[in-house]
Amino acid sequence: MTREDFSHKASEWASAGQPFVFLMDFEMEKPVICKPEDAATYGLHFDIAGISNTDNIPMSAIPDLKSSPVSREWYSERFRLVKEHIRHGDSYLLNLTFPTPIDCNLSLSDIYHTARAPYRLLYRDEFVVFSPECFVRIKDDEIFTYPMKGTIDARLEDAENKLLDNLKEEWEHNTIVDLMRNDLAMVAHDIRVIKYRFVQRIKTYKGEILQTSSEIAGRLKHNWRTRLGEMLTLLLPAGSVSGAPKQKTLDIIRTAELGPRGYYTGVFGYFDGHNLDSAVAIRYIEQGIDGLLFRSGGGITAQSNEEDEYLEMIQKIYVPTL
Repeated sequence: MTREDFSHKASEWASAGQPFVFLMDFEMEKPVICKPEDAATYGLHFDIAGISNTDNIPMSAIPDLKSSPVSREWYSERFRLVKEHIRHGDSYLLNLTFPTPIDCNLSLSDIYHTARAPYRLLYRDEFVVFSPECFVRIKDDEIFTYPMKGTIDARLEDAENKLLDNLKEEWEHNTIVDLMRNDLAMVAHDIRVIKYRFVQRIKTYKGEILQTSSEIAGRLKHNWRTRLGEMLTLLLPAGSVSGAPKQKTLDIIRTAELGPRGYYTGVFGYFDGHNLDSAVAIRYIEQGIDGLLFRSGGGITAQSNEEDEYLEMIQKIYVPTL
C-alpha cells in the first residue's frame, strides 16, 4: 500500500463512519490500515487510550534490560555532524536517534502486556511500542497535539525545577511548540496553545523520570472526515521526532543516522467512527537480526551538550511498569 492509497482509504472510511486502526512508518513507505476486527489478522495488537483488541494478561515478571549503547566515539561523530549543520543554519532542532542492542528476560509479547502506557502496539514479531506521547487527537471538530520535549531523572534533587529552568530544554520545547502550531495550521484554523510546558511523571522499573509537554489545539471544518487521510499525511512525520525546518532536517537525519527508522517514530492510531486518537511510536523495541534493539534519542540544538544528549538517549531505555 502506498501513502496515496492509505490517504484515500482513511478518508473513505472516515467519511462513511467506518472505524479503523492504522500504522504509518517514519518514511511513509509501509502504511497499514484495517478495520479493528481484522487487526489481529494483520498482526496488529493494540491498546490505544483504553480501546484494545487484546485481553489484559497479568504479568508477574519485571522486565530486566541490559543495554549496550553505541560507543561514545560513534555518537560523538554523529553529534558533531548534526551540530555542524546547525551552525550552518540548515536546521535549528534535529531529533537524533540510535538503536541500542539489549538483552531482556521478556519477549516482545510479554513486554506489550507488561508495559504501562496510554498507547501500546505489538506488530507481528517485529516490534513493540509503549508510547507516552499523543500525536494528534480529534474530537468534536477540534484537533489537539501534545508535543513532548524535555526529560530528567526524577531522583535528582529539585528535579522538576531543574528541568523547567534548563534554558536548552526550554528553547527546544519552544521550537517544537512553534513547529507543531505551524503544522496544525496546514489542516486547521484558530490555532492556540492551551497549556504550556507542563510536567508529567513516568514510572519505570529503574525509577521515575519527568518529561515536559504542551497542549496545542485548532478548529477543523465540519467535513474534516472527508480529508482525514490527507490531513494525516500532511502532518507527518511528527515534528517532535524530526525537527525544524522539517524537510531539510529530514535530509540531515538520513545522513546522520545508521539507516531508515522504519516504524520507529512513525505513528499509529484508532478512528472510532466519529473521532480519532493517535500516538507517536516512541519507547520502541524491535527484533533485529542478532537480537532486540531499543531505539531512542533526543533533540539536538545549538545549545546541546554532547554528554547530556548521550546520557538522555540511554536514560530513555526503559519499560514503564507502574
